[in-house]
Amino acid sequence: MSQVYPVIKLNPKDDVVIARGPIQAGTLLQHERLTVLTAIPEGHKIALRDIKAGEAVKRYGQIIGFASQPIAKGEHIHTHNLGMGDFARDYAYGEDTVELVPAATQDTFMGIRRAGGRVATRNFIGILTSVNCSATVARAIEDHYKKTGLEEYPNVDGVVALPQSFGCAIGFDSEAMVVMRRTLSGYARHVNFAGVIIIGLGCESNQIKDLIRVEQLEEGPSLHTMTIQESGGTRKTIDKGITLIDGMLATANQVKREPVPVAELILALECGGSDSYSGISANPVLGYAVDKIVQQGGSAILSETSEIYGAEHLLTRRAVSPEVGKKLIARIAWWEDYCRRTHSEMNNNPSAGNKTGGLTTVLEKSLGGIAKGGTTNLVEVYEYAEPVTAKGLVFMDTPGYDPIAVTGQIAGGANVLCFTTGRGSAFGSKPTPCLKLATNNTLWRRQEEDMDLNCGNVVDGTESIAEVGERLYSMILDMASGKKTKSEQFGYGSAEFVPWNIGSIM
Repeated sequence: MSQVYPVIKLNPKDDVVIARGPIQAGTLLQHERLTVLTAIPEGHKIALRDIKAGEAVKRYGQIIGFASQPIAKGEHIHTHNLGMGDFARDYAYGEDTVELVPAATQDTFMGIRRAGGRVATRNFIGILTSVNCSATVARAIEDHYKKTGLEEYPNVDGVVALPQSFGCAIGFDSEAMVVMRRTLSGYARHVNFAGVIIIGLGCESNQIKDLIRVEQLEEGPSLHTMTIQESGGTRKTIDKGITLIDGMLATANQVKREPVPVAELILALECGGSDSYSGISANPVLGYAVDKIVQQGGSAILSETSEIYGAEHLLTRRAVSPEVGKKLIARIAWWEDYCRRTHSEMNNNPSAGNKTGGLTTVLEKSLGGIAKGGTTNLVEVYEYAEPVTAKGLVFMDTPGYDPIAVTGQIAGGANVLCFTTGRGSAFGSKPTPCLKLATNNTLWRRQEEDMDLNCGNVVDGTESIAEVGERLYSMILDMASGKKTKSEQFGYGSAEFVPWNIGSIM
């Protein structure tokens, strides 16, 4: 096999190349006609030309920051010499939309068709809490079924408690309460739950009766509510919860999987512990699979507003209408105002791990992040936890913090999830199964027990995005058909329910 060239150039307009592995100082890069001046860590950037202080630097053919000091050709570019700066973006609403050609043949997976017609990929019974005060009771009910097991109900994937940390000390009609109710109702209605019980304390701000009324939920055989105070205390509430779930298990077990079209998938897209390779390998691999699902008539949810910042103009150009594009920009404006009010900045987004992995600014992270969304049109923009009803690629406004973002997507109806990582995030979600994609071979070798798919061969040039993307697409259909992912095998998901606390706690 021929030797792999040590750097990657992503776009002819770029001012940088990306190191495929560690590069020693003094290395000659023949194609670029430069000598590397300092040691370059794996995944980091090397300057292709002399860059003046204040001058824009490009990767992916787009601005990723501005030189904070003069940078010499062959020098390492990172946080010590590259920073943020203001620049104009051309939103050009809808100028890059494409005509979607439907798939010639309809692919299927083995799904669970619910009575109302929606399709599930898992079959859980859920325990939600209106307030943190009832979290211990919810966990105790879950623990009961962990101890006794569900051997009599082989078609039930589990009984899962998803307690929350808030639920009180917020205003009745505040924005925070609206978001909380919307999130809880999204989980209460989620197609991957055969049944749900909601447990409260009784005196909290987030009253269950108000949740039921405002969100137009209907109590019945598959949705029960109770409070500790009305039930007579902790032990009685636990016993009541167990009795209610025992009454739902037989019905939940009656489901059967059947072939259903891929159009029934709503795929959540997430990245965490990103590195410089994320936008080269795993994210575009996921984007390839997204394009196939959209072509089949399915949906995909791109999120993390703080992680598209600086790349939003590439999405508005794909918006199906100016109205959709402007909805996205309105969410960006909300975040800019939010940062001003909280004395923070959008560029705080890259974590320590992101930076170690070669990402320098939020602009660079964003440009790689949107690759998860593939190449099809942006058909709708949703606020956090809103029900996703549109077919195609949509955007949901969420923070970049993985558990909060995924919680919003699942509340919106996502029945499958793909999570890309370059540093090695350990993550899973319930009731929605999660596939994790490694961006590089080093991570795959180090943490294979947590990763479902290795995209590192794309970085090495030994496999194409399409080749790995086809493999991922098949894995998504297998996951949707019931095959357990690695995070499910480890039991991830019940601690990762983190609704967005958008407001003040009083």
